[in-house]
Formats: sequence, C-alpha cells, structure tokens
Amino acid sequence: MTYSQTRWPFAPPSLHVMMGTANASSPEVFVLLGFSARPSLEPVLFLVVSGFYVVSLLGNGVIILVSCVDVHLHTPMYFFLANLSFLDISFTTSIVPQLLVNLWGPQKTISYGGCVVQFYVSHWLGATECVLLAVMSYDRYAAICRPLRYTAIMHPELCLGLAVTAWLGGLTTSMVGSTLTMLLPLCGNSRIDHFFCEMPLIMQLACVDTSLNEVEMYLASFIFVVLPLGLILVSYGHIARAVLKIRSAEGRRKAFNTCSSHVAVVSLFYGSIIFMYLQPARSNSHEQGKFVALFYTVVSPTLNPLIYTLRNKDVRNALRHVVLQNCCGFTGKQGQA
Repeated sequence: MTYSQTRWPFAPPSLHVMMGTANASSPEVFVLLGFSARPSLEPVLFLVVSGFYVVSLLGNGVIILVSCVDVHLHTPMYFFLANLSFLDISFTTSIVPQLLVNLWGPQKTISYGGCVVQFYVSHWLGATECVLLAVMSYDRYAAICRPLRYTAIMHPELCLGLAVTAWLGGLTTSMVGSTLTMLLPLCGNSRIDHFFCEMPLIMQLACVDTSLNEVEMYLASFIFVVLPLGLILVSYGHIARAVLKIRSAEGRRKAFNTCSSHVAVVSLFYGSIIFMYLQPARSNSHEQGKFVALFYTVVSPTLNPLIYTLRNKDVRNALRHVVLQNCCGFTGKQGQA
C-alpha cells in the first residue's frame, strides 16, 4: 500500500516548471503489463478474480444490509463493520473491473484519467482502512476492558466522529501524495509493470528527482500504516491482559469470540502488506509482489465478510431473520392474493 498539491501562487518556479512539464509529457494511456508475461495464466486468473469479486460484492453487501436493517446490530461494532464492508466494495471496484478487462483481451491499457482515478481512490481507501481497523480495535478494547462504561465511551457521536476521521484522513493523504505524483513529468514513459496504477510505480516512470515524493510517501506510510498498527497492538495487549484475568473458561471464550474476527481481518490485511514490502530485492520478488497485491486487493475483501458471518452468531442470526422475514412477507402476500 502506498501513499495533491495545487499550483500555489507562492510555489517555487521549479514546481511551476514541473507542472508544465508533467502536463506536456503525460501519456494518453498507460500499459499495465500485469500478468502478460504468463499468458496461459490469464484465463485462469480471469475466472478466479471474477468469482472472488462477485462473492465480495454479495458478502459485503449482506453485511451492510443486515447492519442497517436489524436493530440488534445497531451497535458501534457493526457500525464500523458496515463502514469496512462499504470500503471493501469500493476498493475492489476501483481495481478489479479494469483488471478483468486486461486479463480478458489483448489490450493491456488504461487511460491516463482512469489511471489517475485509480491511484487516487486506491490510495484513499487503503489509508482509510488502516485507520478504520485501528478504530475497530479501540472499540474492542472498550468492550472488553471497560464493559461497564462501554456505552458511555462508545456513544454515537464518538463513533460517527471516528469514522469521519478515518475517511477524511485517508482522503487527505491521498490528495497530497497522489497529486504530488501526478505532477511528476514522465517524459513519455507509459509502461507499468503491475495490474493497477500504484504510486511508487508511477514515481519510477518519472524522469526527474523524486526525493520529495519519497519523503512524503514514507511520512504518510508511518502515519497511516505504522501508527495504526501500533495502536492495534497496544489495544490487543490490554485486551490480552484483561482476558487472562477472567477466571471462568466460558468468560474467556466469549471474550475471545468477541475479538477473533477482527484479529483475523487485521492479520490478513497487515500480513499481506508486511510480506510484500519486506521481500528481498530479487529478480522474482516483483512477480511475487503482484500475487500478494492480488491477495489484498481481491481475496482479502472477499474473506472479510465470510470471517464475520462464519464466526459471528449475531450476524448469522440477523441474516437468517432478514431472509425469513422477507420470505414470510412474500408468502403472506401470495396467500392474500
């Protein structure tokens, strides 16, 4: 995961020159090489990615539906979960349709505007997810470590404020980092060795010094990746200590079930990021990175709703209630007719 600047009247002349050069040298289309080095694999990937995408849309859509319809799920945990599901739908939709087009046909191109939209949106949602996962870990901390004051701590105004902060924080870093990247002159370079437009890869196409962009990217990565991960670890450190103090096995099991789904989602998300960015600099590491990126852009958003529905009795009961209610309502109308 990676991380706009306008033409300020007080900007240095070099920035104005950069902007003019960038506009003059921006290609009309980018070539996304993706998995073109393995043409026999592309039809298989098309089918697999299509399947995961449909399941992701349905699974996350169901989470949003039951969280809104069932009054028993009108709690902070499911409010944040609905935000996460909406984010997953948006994130995969910003990448997967273009990926499917490139996997299906001989053309591996994306328009300049499409590429810009893609790295703005993916950058925004990636940063938002990091913050949102940290917020969800704080919610679990309050539920387990401060159970008697939970409703007072996680009141609706705070929950809304935390969600808005996550979304606006991700948008802000995307506007800054993505616009700085968009201003770089590419001097006609248009081949991206990936299946979607990502900031570091666009920066590699630049024909000028990108030190400022790299500093901004590392700073944003620290704020929106490392700090949220630190907050998650601190929250679960307190949770683990509280759980160990519970004497009954039943109490420990309930506390574990309360957090297990979130821990699994965090592990999938951060595990894939850490694996991708800590790979050794080998010739085949970039190819491996594509498959890891495929995991966190396609597979992980599909697994998230499955994890929450399979491991969470409240969601399963709410889904069953919604289905039965709709079926009974439909049957009743048929009987009246």
